[in-house]
Amino acid sequence: MTAAVVAGLLAGYGIAIPVGAVGAYLVAVTARTGWRTGAGAAFGVATADGVYALLAVAGGSALVPLLAPVMTPLRWASALVLVVLAVRAAHLALAAYRTGGLASRDDGTELTPARAYLTFLGITILNPMTVIYFAALILATGPSAPATLPDRIAFVVAALVASASWQLLLALGGTLLGRTLTGTRGRLATVLASSTLIVVLAVRLVVRS
Repeated sequence: MTAAVVAGLLAGYGIAIPVGAVGAYLVAVTARTGWRTGAGAAFGVATADGVYALLAVAGGSALVPLLAPVMTPLRWASALVLVVLAVRAAHLALAAYRTGGLASRDDGTELTPARAYLTFLGITILNPMTVIYFAALILATGPSAPATLPDRIAFVVAALVASASWQLLLALGGTLLGRTLTGTRGRLATVLASSTLIVVLAVRLVVRS
C-alpha cells in the first residue's frame, strides 16, 4: 500500500503543479475574495482531480478511446468558460475602480466558498487531459500499478491530498497577494493582469489541441 500512496502523491502533484489557466484563476479569485473562498475553489479543483484518479484506476485505459472523439469540444468548452470568467472579472474590476470600490476584498460577485467549489469543480472536470494523464501514468507503471482495492483507494486518496495541498498553496499565495496589493490601483492592476493571463492560457489550451 505504501507504494500506491507514493504513486498517488506523485501523480497528484504531477497534474497539479503545472499552473495553467485554472491555477491562475484560483490565485486571482483568492486575492479578490479572501482565503475561505479560495480554499473552497482549491477543494473544487482537488475533487475533480480525485474523480479522474478514481476513473483512471477503475479503467482509465478503456476510457481514453471513448474520450478521444470529444476531446476538442471539451477543450473549447473549458477555454470558453475561462475566458468568460476572466472578462467578467475584468469588467467588474473596472466598474468597481470607477466607483472607488476596489479597495475592499469583495468585488460584488458574492462568490461564496460553496459557489467557488462548484465553479472550480466544473471548470476542472471539463479537462479530459486529467483522466488521460492518470491513465497513462498507471499504464506506464505496468505490474506495479495499483491492482487491489485497498491499493486503488490509497492511490486515489493520495492523489486527492496531493492536489488539495498544492491548490491550497496557490490559494495562500492569492491571499498574500490580496493583502499586499490593497490599494485601488494595485488591486485593479492585479485583476486585469490575471484576467489577461487566464485568457492567454485558455487560448493556448485550444491552440495546442
